[in-house]
Amino acid sequence: MDILSQIENYIPSSPQEAADKALILQCLAEREDLFFRECLPAHMTASAWVVNPARTKVLMVYHNLYNSWSWMGGHADGERDLLSVALREVREESGIQRVQPLSESIYSLESLTVDGHIKRGQYVPSHLHLNVTYLLQADEDQPLREKPDENRGVAWFGLDEAIQASSEEWFREWIYPKLNARLSGFPQ
Repeated sequence: MDILSQIENYIPSSPQEAADKALILQCLAEREDLFFRECLPAHMTASAWVVNPARTKVLMVYHNLYNSWSWMGGHADGERDLLSVALREVREESGIQRVQPLSESIYSLESLTVDGHIKRGQYVPSHLHLNVTYLLQADEDQPLREKPDENRGVAWFGLDEAIQASSEEWFREWIYPKLNARLSGFPQ
């Protein structure tokens, strides 16, 4: 199923997701270049909530841009298979190689604000990440590796610890608790 159909068929679990789903669908209808980061003021991204097999821990990185522990993810950069984007980003940002989706279905949807910043010497204006999140699983015994141009830490956290480790209020209140709460819907 293509990503447009997946988003159309996604059943929001909250007013936040319903509003963000509507926004993402509107943007997809209006912009052909939405899968490229050059599309401003918004573009498609994919994120991953990576849990251990016991579903008691989540893998996070200390993100340089946001100065916070956060999930992993990145820009679509022309790729319409957002699950592949999420898997690629986890491998690149954490160093783990054996990671698998617990489902190929969308785990959550978000529109995320990104403040203006400097990246690779260039100013990037404030914009939105129209984000699709996937639930992935990896074993804790795999070696972890930082990606210095993007993060300066990779670590496993208990589910509640992961929320508290984030310094981003929006994520602590709205996103990470939602992702943790949904874990009960995925049998071990």
